[in-house]
Amino acid sequence: MKKIELFEPAMCCPTGVCGPSVDETLLMITNSFEALQKVVDVDAKRHCLSDEPATFSKNPDVLNAIKKDGKDALPITIVDGKVVKVGEYPTQDELTQYTGVVFKNENADAVSK
Repeated sequence: MKKIELFEPAMCCPTGVCGPSVDETLLMITNSFEALQKVVDVDAKRHCLSDEPATFSKNPDVLNAIKKDGKDALPITIVDGKVVKVGEYPTQDELTQYTGVVFKNENADAVSK
């Protein structure tokens, strides 16, 4: 089973649809992770600093990155316990590389493996 975790900065809304404008990257991440959670052999989790600060402090790689670069280190993507991306959200192509799941469209309405 592939395990992918996304450690995100503090925010009021992880969907990207709150506030005066839509954050297309957060919308893609939200849709992609919702789709990944439906794949049986992928464990996909998002952690938000404002909701789960203890999760951040329990992960030495995340804690070290934040100590080194502050909030600029976030988001951090971890796959199978290894940091694979720091400071930016993964693209759908990267999510495919990390998990083996192919997204059928950018809204991640359907996936295949």
